[in-house]
Amino acid sequence: MASEVPQALDARERLVKKYGNADPLRADVIVALGGDGLMLQTLRMHLKDAIPIYGMNRGSVGFLTNDYSENDLRGRLQRAERNCVHPLAMTAHDQNGNVHNGLAINEVSLFRQTHQAAKLRISIDGRVRLEELVCDGALVATPAGSTAYNLSVFGPIIPIKAPLLALTPISAFRPRGWRGALLPNEAQIEFEVLEPEKRPVSAVADHNETRSVTRVEIAQVNNIDLLLLFDPGHSLEERILSEQFRY
Repeated sequence: MASEVPQALDARERLVKKYGNADPLRADVIVALGGDGLMLQTLRMHLKDAIPIYGMNRGSVGFLTNDYSENDLRGRLQRAERNCVHPLAMTAHDQNGNVHNGLAINEVSLFRQTHQAAKLRISIDGRVRLEELVCDGALVATPAGSTAYNLSVFGPIIPIKAPLLALTPISAFRPRGWRGALLPNEAQIEFEVLEPEKRPVSAVADHNETRSVTRVEIAQVNNIDLLLLFDPGHSLEERILSEQFRY
């Protein structure tokens, strides 16, 4: 599979001539040519198929991909290390009473829709933990997503095998010093939007957006395994660990 950028399409054409191709649902491995965006798209397309995905970087950001090479592809696939990640399930309730469901591999985010700051009440496993968070938004990130948007808003990096989720505020105004929380990956997380008509909020599961939400529930889906393949010594576990020592 390839993204729509010319360098990815050209690479796909050359690799198909050299190694052949197959229908994805009959394949042993899917090779994704592009950046992290294509990797997330490919993973979403095959959420329930349990087919390993091996990415090669033909895009701009390649944290979830391997270096591109046309040599010894079958050998690289045989030697590749496997990482398993689980998505987040989002259930979002809007102001019209409709319910919207989405799955996120990186994070579920809430954002203010207007100039007004959002006001959120946060509950964990049915217990209110933060009565009111005044902010631009907040997100819940998986370990795989902890180095993406979560890191950009100063959230913690989580090792890939750690049974944790990151709950991170986006530009918190009150309480000003609150930096978020690390939660067990079995936690049931709920955001309640306070003053939703005056302070509308949208919820986004990766790229799936729901506008004007009143309540958002988030939980990890442990019965969906997303399998990513990486060259030896460059696994997702190693990349996330190395990211903590960058300066």
